[in-house]
Amino acid sequence: MEEISKILIVDDESDICEILEFNLLNEGYETAIAHSAEEALEVLSSGYSLILLDVMMSGMSGYKLAETLRRNGNQIPIIFLTAKGSENDMLTGFSVGGDDYIAKPFSIKEVLARVKAVLKRRKLTDKQTDEKQKLVYNDFIIDLELKEVQIGSDKVLLTRTEFEVLAMLASYPERVFSREEIIDNVWRETPYITERTVDVHITRLRKKLGSRAKCISNRSGYGYRFKTEI
Repeated sequence: MEEISKILIVDDESDICEILEFNLLNEGYETAIAHSAEEALEVLSSGYSLILLDVMMSGMSGYKLAETLRRNGNQIPIIFLTAKGSENDMLTGFSVGGDDYIAKPFSIKEVLARVKAVLKRRKLTDKQTDEKQKLVYNDFIIDLELKEVQIGSDKVLLTRTEFEVLAMLASYPERVFSREEIIDNVWRETPYITERTVDVHITRLRKKLGSRAKCISNRSGYGYRFKTEI
């Protein structure tokens, strides 16, 4: 029997929460509602599959909540719902660990489609198996089973998407992947992902890799590759 996905709706507008809850329940999901980021932190548990998260709320913002979760190692998928719809706002959402970004006012059909795509992507990632569970390059270790990265004695905390990008590149060292190939493999069915989004994630990934940042190199006009020698 397939497990029912439980979705946490975080928005300070009651009407929006009720509309989202009604339609998600009709689609067979379980739901819970939090009217602030602070409340969301209190109720969040490992039982949730996804967060629909408003950005502009009184108190802690949605961006800050996402940053807090990622910093604490919580990799639950996050879809931002917000009236801030510029490209910079969208890139900010992705840079703090969001999996998708929907501008208000939104079509409920679009929200349901995005929810389905993000949940499907998560299930595909969780079910992925690889005969080689660890990629080891000297003191740089990528554990594909535990979804962990270690450089020397230090663990590197990555978002789910950052880990997927790194694992994809490192699984085929020296091969150049175009931005389009990275989108097709990492984001799969998630719509409206631009090549600029790939660059944002690569930049954040390199920053987190510190002394091993140069392992990911750019070939201008072609894409990115993982270098085993730096």
